Amino acid sequence: MFASLLRFFADPWNMLGIFGQALFASRFIIQWMKSEIEGKSVIPVAFWYCSLAGGLILFAYAAEQRQWVFAVGQASGLLVYVRNLRLIFKERRAKTVTLEAPQA
Repeated sequence: MFASLLRFFADPWNMLGIFGQALFASRFIIQWMKSEIEGKSVIPVAFWYCSLAGGLILFAYAAEQRQWVFAVGQASGLLVYVRNLRLIFKERRAKTVTLEAPQA
């Protein structure tokens, strides 16, 4: 069993998969900490960045391992993460334009 674990951890793809899973899971810690600080439920931008980065890594891992159900699940999540980031930046740009507009 120990030799099997060593072989597992010696494979760079397995290490990448573990890193991706840790990065993906860290988004919940980030969200929890931010919500505790704010005293209400908040989803910070870092949550979506961790979702996107972790999802990309997990997608690559699943595709390389030919685990297509896992890969499709990650790919569909990536669309949501990118869309949410685009909406956040669209809203920020609108606020910036409003603040920079000359006052009459």
